[in-house]
Amino acid sequence: MSMTPFQPAILSPCIGICRLDDAGYCEGCHRTGGEIAAWLSLDDATRLRYMDEILPARAAVAAASE
Repeated sequence: MSMTPFQPAILSPCIGICRLDDAGYCEGCHRTGGEIAAWLSLDDATRLRYMDEILPARAAVAAASE
């Protein structure tokens, strides 16, 4: 029996609402189209920085403008 190496899940803020708003940010995760396209090539530390700092700040700005 062959064992395959464990592959951890890729960290992602995606919540399945995938529409870009007028400013170019995803309405679900607040990433730009370029950030979404590059996401798989980012290391976990960079993904965590986006998820902990950058994306919540964008969500707060979006909520404040509603």
